[in-house]
Amino acid sequence: MRTTVDLPDDVFRRAKAAAALRGRKLKDLIEEGLLRVLENPEDEYYSVNKKEPTLYDLMKDACGVAASGVRDLGTNRKHLKEFGRD
Repeated sequence: MRTTVDLPDDVFRRAKAAAALRGRKLKDLIEEGLLRVLENPEDEYYSVNKKEPTLYDLMKDACGVAASGVRDLGTNRKHLKEFGRD
């Protein structure tokens, strides 16, 4: 099937160069890219309907890994001494 796609000039040049460096045709590179997107529709980082991940999203698996020995530093006044002062 043939179709027409409008691409910004810089994207076209980069894609054309990438295909040439790989010894492939531009159409093959575009087909490969589309297949990758279509085969991974749940990939939250590439979905157009999802916002960018927050720091929490990226670090949630590491939350709670290290323990300070104090349950909540915010409830102990000595841990807040001079907090926010120069």
